[in-house]
Amino acid sequence: MQSENITPRSVAIVGAGQAGLLLGCGLLDKGYSVTIVTNRTPEDVWSGRVMSSQFIFDPALQIERDLGLNQWEADCPRTEGIGFSIPAPDGSGTQALHWHARLDAYGQSVDQRLKMPGWMKEFERRGGELRYDDVGVDQLETLAAEYELVLLAGGKGEIVNLLGRDDSRSPVRQPMRQLALSYVTGMKRTDYYECVNFNLIPGVGEYFVFPALTTDGADGTKACDIMVFEGVPGGPMDCWGDAKTPEQHLEVSLNILKTFLPWEYERSRDCQLTDDNGRIAGRITPTVRNAVLTLPSGRKVLGLGDAVLVNDPITGQGSNNATKAAKHYLDAILAHDASAFDEAWMRQTFDDLYNGYAEKVVRWTNSLLFPPPEHIIKLLGAAQELPAVASRIANGFNDPRDYANYWFAPEDTDRLINAEAQKLAA
Repeated sequence: MQSENITPRSVAIVGAGQAGLLLGCGLLDKGYSVTIVTNRTPEDVWSGRVMSSQFIFDPALQIERDLGLNQWEADCPRTEGIGFSIPAPDGSGTQALHWHARLDAYGQSVDQRLKMPGWMKEFERRGGELRYDDVGVDQLETLAAEYELVLLAGGKGEIVNLLGRDDSRSPVRQPMRQLALSYVTGMKRTDYYECVNFNLIPGVGEYFVFPALTTDGADGTKACDIMVFEGVPGGPMDCWGDAKTPEQHLEVSLNILKTFLPWEYERSRDCQLTDDNGRIAGRITPTVRNAVLTLPSGRKVLGLGDAVLVNDPITGQGSNNATKAAKHYLDAILAHDASAFDEAWMRQTFDDLYNGYAEKVVRWTNSLLFPPPEHIIKLLGAAQELPAVASRIANGFNDPRDYANYWFAPEDTDRLINAEAQKLAA
């Protein structure tokens, strides 16, 4: 902690989400003066719509543990592996491909309607100030004049668009999937360990599902499962426009499973939504924004989390990216000691994060939004016969940088398959 006779450095964060609250709590622990500005109270978040599927793999979960922000870990269902299936092309309702592999350590998903209000209260308990306001340029100017460093961590709303799209880092220019989430209870378990069960339906889209912890509608928690639907635009899974009520949303969810993934439908047919707000549908465009916003006064604001890195949920990396970004920024702020947080430092901080980690996550995630090339089909098929290949793919979700070693080039894929086949035969 800083000495009592030294004025603590002051930081303001706009946005009370995964990245903003984690960074804010981390800075408070190091003696910084931190204010978070958000337009939603804990009660607003708790009683609102679900916002995300927010699956956290172990490396990001460890960051939460290290900062004392894993309050729900003991109660939240543990997901032990990754499962993968492709339906047979003949319409028989069988699986042409199916495998599952254990993660090196479990992951978890805690409904943000539960987590964010809890973290907001914890932030205040640690001495942080929460302000409630809709932040625009004028409010940013006021914050930038008052605080040594201002971070924009809100991923939605017009304000983040002021950062501007970084076209050199954003090769995908339009939404590539119709997205929908359904939080449900009553799902039957599989006959193997809990997995993120990922289903690829060629030309149609993707469906993945995993256990989670949500609110019980009062002040407690309950287990649930989160269904994530990713429909190719214009295809048969792009069908959520007429689902206006909770009942219609659930009906569309189950009809998709019944039509394309009968094995998933059989364990989901008796499901019910956790609550009327346990659903959402929409589209996003994968985007990397510029890291620094220059205000009319010339003062600078640094983007963080979803404000600058928006990934399609297809790889489940959004909350993991936000967590790792918050930790990276925390370390960079602490290492900067008493120096000014100028534009050069801001750009360097983000570039180090992007070049050292996020670029490979973005590249891998974007690759899954397009029809898989032949070598990836070969890789996924090999995983069914070679447990070590399945394990390698599964554990890439913990640290997607590993995919750069074998995912993108056919010769690298062949090298991995051949090496593991030789080990198995030896």
